Amino acid sequence: MPPSADEKKEKQAAAQQAVDILHEISTILNCQLDRRTLSICISMIENGVNPEALARRPSSRS
Repeated sequence: MPPSADEKKEKQAAAQQAVDILHEISTILNCQLDRRTLSICISMIENGVNPEALARRPSSRS
């Protein structure tokens, strides 16, 4: 049975709240990540990307 419109709204509200909380943490830690970037990272992690790989900064090779 597909989710109702109310269930979808609740799920979206919960996801938005999670992003807001993570953005506050990111701001406190001075990570310089905006909400959109955080949302992309969350989505990638939910789809199996290694979080440690996302956390690494690319090395600058000269």
